[in-house]
Amino acid sequence: MNDRNQSKLLQPFRIAPFFRTRIWGFDDLSPWFDFKTAGEPIGEVWLTGDQCVADSGQFAGQALNDIVRSQGAALVGKEHLGETYPLLVKVLFPKEKLSVQVHPDDAMARNYGQPRGKTECWYALDAAPGAQVALGIRPGVEGEEVRAAIHDSMLEDLLAWLPVDQQDMIYVDAGTVHAIAPGVVLLETQQNSDLTYRMYDYGRPRDLHVDLSMEAMRSHTNAGKVKPVPEKGHTKLIDVPYFRLDRFALNNSSAENALGSANGEFTDRTQVLFVSAGHATLYADGAAPVALDRCQTAIVPSSTSAWWLKSADHAEVIRIVPQPGNASK
Repeated sequence: MNDRNQSKLLQPFRIAPFFRTRIWGFDDLSPWFDFKTAGEPIGEVWLTGDQCVADSGQFAGQALNDIVRSQGAALVGKEHLGETYPLLVKVLFPKEKLSVQVHPDDAMARNYGQPRGKTECWYALDAAPGAQVALGIRPGVEGEEVRAAIHDSMLEDLLAWLPVDQQDMIYVDAGTVHAIAPGVVLLETQQNSDLTYRMYDYGRPRDLHVDLSMEAMRSHTNAGKVKPVPEKGHTKLIDVPYFRLDRFALNNSSAENALGSANGEFTDRTQVLFVSAGHATLYADGAAPVALDRCQTAIVPSSTSAWWLKSADHAEVIRIVPQPGNASK
């Protein structure tokens, strides 16, 4: 009997989103989410944040961080034990430009007493004509030029801007100076860290972290668009340290179009399932079916026995799997 069978078996569960206020966000998130606010705008919808609450299954009503602490490896797998879920998955809704910022790598974060840095990726759920993001500083620009441009409110002119189309996958490794312009809806997957050093904020009255930003930024990174790779029955979007994302098109209820424990090598890892289009139902041995509409999210624990996801009509599903980190960083 292997460790998987010896451990307690957990059921997949749907998780409710947590809506985060951001000054650059929207008052109305339709048609993506049925959410409106008369107060501070919403810029981020956290799908696996510590404050997110399970709204189906055996953990219904419990916060995700409490489930992680109580269930340990049975939920997240042995490689990702900790106090929080290993990945923070969000949907970003920028109505205005996000600040120019940079995230530290693991080594720098630990030097300042934090458990981890922040490498992330963005999958474009939607992109208007002319949408763009900034990735890195233009070649040939030196560090002191960056500092001077921050002082003179000219940093935007030094950024390398990249056009964005729907279904683009963009990798943003730690140390990459970056910014997001309006016109996109992004599914962001990142290390579960909120370490952000703000370099420039277009005159908004928020603190900047110039010295930390200069320490964290790297002149050369691996950031950029990632070409999708067709694989049997799905599309691999990205496969790097910290996370892997795949896109599945479920066209009907036939077995060959199902996504489940028999599809892939991740039976010993927790998995996040995000329905980016259509409707699907998540099944597992011994568990009640979990209905998933567009923009809903489910977590499959690492110890779940046989499970499968089907659509009676059509669904597009993004599967997100934690990966071991890069020990050299």
